[in-house]
Amino acid sequence: MNHPSELKYARTHEWVKIEGDLVITGITDHAQDELGDLVYVETPAVGSQVTAGEQAGVVESVKTASDIHAPVSGTVVEVNVDLEDDPDFVNDDPYGKGWIYKIKPDNIADVEKLLTNAEYEAGL
Repeated sequence: MNHPSELKYARTHEWVKIEGDLVITGITDHAQDELGDLVYVETPAVGSQVTAGEQAGVVESVKTASDIHAPVSGTVVEVNVDLEDDPDFVNDDPYGKGWIYKIKPDNIADVEKLLTNAEYEAGL
């Protein structure tokens, strides 16, 4: 599995990358592999508030549907609209083209509470 060391991870299989004062998030390589081929990604609405650990969206695959949880609390400022037509970006490039949404966190320091690459992989 590919889990970049510069990212932070939630136990619920979301990844986080800090970009300026925003947090980019998506599901991990492990999660997309377990789900199989994705057919639909439901993103949170731009402007909505998300709460760390709570459902923020859904991914559906040919096998099942799974919740996407917010890794940190904040306001959704952008969603990956390309996933509407190409949800397979999440399968093909989960840490690049497959990002799901961006959050302006209530507290950027909350990212430090998430797991490191080594901690995440140890829990798999």
